Amino acid sequence: MDSTSTYDDSVSAHDDPVHLGDGAAWRSGARRALATEAVHAGRDDLARQGLHAPPIDLSTTYPSYDSRAEAARIDAFATDGADPAGPPVYGRLGNPTVARFETALARLEGTESAVAFASGMAALSAVLLARTAAGLRHVVAVRPLYGCSDHLLTAGLLGTEVTWTDPAGITDALRPDTGLVLVESPANPTLAELDLRAVAHACGTVPLLADNTFATPVLQRPAEHGARLVLHSATKYLGGHGDVLAGVVACDEEFAGQLRKIRFATGGVLHPLAGYLLLRGLSTLPVRVRAASGTAAELARRLAADPRVSRVRYPRLGGAMIAFEVLGDPHEVVSRVGLVTPAVSLGSVDTLIQHPASISHRIVDADDRRGAGVSDRLLRLSVGLEDVEDLWSDLDGALGRVR
Repeated sequence: MDSTSTYDDSVSAHDDPVHLGDGAAWRSGARRALATEAVHAGRDDLARQGLHAPPIDLSTTYPSYDSRAEAARIDAFATDGADPAGPPVYGRLGNPTVARFETALARLEGTESAVAFASGMAALSAVLLARTAAGLRHVVAVRPLYGCSDHLLTAGLLGTEVTWTDPAGITDALRPDTGLVLVESPANPTLAELDLRAVAHACGTVPLLADNTFATPVLQRPAEHGARLVLHSATKYLGGHGDVLAGVVACDEEFAGQLRKIRFATGGVLHPLAGYLLLRGLSTLPVRVRAASGTAAELARRLAADPRVSRVRYPRLGGAMIAFEVLGDPHEVVSRVGLVTPAVSLGSVDTLIQHPASISHRIVDADDRRGAGVSDRLLRLSVGLEDVEDLWSDLDGALGRVR
């Protein structure tokens, strides 16, 4: 096994208290642990309103009897992308339910702000558009990335140009028109890990975007290591139940303003119901990630000792994802699972398995894919909340006999 860690579900370094904003209603001090923040962030005003569960605001538009003031607020938004003060204006500028999720995610990631989108790819697209709008069309990226992220950069669909490099080559790859450095750690699907602090140092003044989908803020907070932008496919662990499609970027308020203007112009808004589901998902995020990580660590240990498996990759920081290469036909393994679901995506309460070379990374050129460590025998397992013995029994049967 390349790297393993037995998961300790006691209080970790990431349970260190995080700062609250000035409007926090909590009266026992200005700092809360991550587990507490996950439950309460975005909900601090509810008790004062006589509410317990967050409301869902489905309005697309809102009454305004002062058109002059409304015009001034829209002009102010167009200038810096700041959330309009006062009542909501229109669903494409922002939504109160979605704003609660954005507030909560920013608190968990330790950033000033967060901006939510209709999907993870919409969120990444908004970042790229913001940089190209500033005349910075060049991107430096480290493979592997999620397959569609790789394709978006390689194809130049948004007017960007990409230079692929390894972490040691980031500084040399930078150009005057470089607007972004993009990495993913642990990476999809190989679970390769990067030293984010070293990567951020190599970026100099160029913003580092770290995709934190696999780790979540429970296991790492890239902003603490120098990343200016933290990307999530919120469809995965943040939602956590396989029933919501969303993306979000946690960042400083200056960049958030740029992203809000892009979101308004392109319409990649998050539906309020999705915002509600994501806020609810955050409340159980630490519990889900720790429980699934404990099971994943045990499954990784058993797979590493299995003669039918040639290689196991499991992150040193832990997590609920496992990548493993089989000696037999990976397609047969996928076809034989019963309890585990063969499906795309990850981060749900149930365990999912897929063959990246056929699904999530099929869109990547075969040579580039293999060069990034995504072999044709690699399987990706997203471990859920089932009992470890039941999952192992299913995997054992799916792996078949030793040949």
